[in-house]
Amino acid sequence: MKLPLPPQSETGLMYRANELSGATLGEIAHSLNIAIPANFKHHKGWTGQLIEKALGATAGSKPEQDFADLGIELKTLPLDYQHKPLETTYVCYAPLTNLVGTTWLTSSVYNKLQKVLWIPVQGEREIPPDERMVGSPILWQPTPAQNQLLKEDWEELVELIALGKVESITARTGQVLQLRPKAANGKALTEAIGINGEKIRTRPRGYYLRKNFTQQILNNAF
Repeated sequence: MKLPLPPQSETGLMYRANELSGATLGEIAHSLNIAIPANFKHHKGWTGQLIEKALGATAGSKPEQDFADLGIELKTLPLDYQHKPLETTYVCYAPLTNLVGTTWLTSSVYNKLQKVLWIPVQGEREIPPDERMVGSPILWQPTPAQNQLLKEDWEELVELIALGKVESITARTGQVLQLRPKAANGKALTEAIGINGEKIRTRPRGYYLRKNFTQQILNNAF
């Protein structure tokens, strides 16, 4: 079977997403002739890439939304047996230099989170990848209160980065949004601002949504 073309409308996208609900990752992969890894030790992003292909997403790792023409971002959400998120959700890379003039409304975090299609997936480690089931899709837009929380966290984190305090930011900083190292290994380094305004080398960082935030999205949807 050929990979689907990008959906032409939000309705078309939701139809496809609902079609995946109840299917296993193995069934979806077989229908698209995609090889299934035995485990996710070396294939961490495989589930997300599979769902992207099944739904016709085009962005890949580009900074735009996965369905740029529809203004919709796609996120898979691995859940435990109690339907609770198993991990934080990666949003996008965090720029660590050239922050002058950056505002919340022009940020990648804002752009990525204005409308998100969440695809819950069974994520317990002992379930083999091909047997993990896909749940009901959630098309979500942040409420004014959620948007305000995200904005406050983003502004706090960007201010710390701009003041040269990137190394002092911990996973505890931020109520719903956090900044964490984002790299395949600890050897990858990027440029950042030091405490005296000098250039330093540090690990790349990414913005992540906390589990309590995605849990709230699930609770409101179901």
